[in-house]
Amino acid sequence: MFAGMQGWHLLIVLAVILLLFGAAKLPALAKSMGQSARVFKGEMKAMKEDDATRADSTAVDPPSVKDPGTDPETPPRA
Repeated sequence: MFAGMQGWHLLIVLAVILLLFGAAKLPALAKSMGQSARVFKGEMKAMKEDDATRADSTAVDPPSVKDPGTDPETPPRA
């Protein structure tokens, strides 16, 4: 996507962004983007830890659900 961009292309893009948002709003924009990235990263980490906890709990204590009709020692219910 950005393979053909050179240094002067980036300067033009930065100049257009500066004209659109203004110099006063750029620090606030950068701060909000940084906070959003930090929150996203934290949520991803929490999801990975939650998945690991679930995997550990199912590996240690698998649920034992027994169907009484499939056990050869117990006759099927009528």
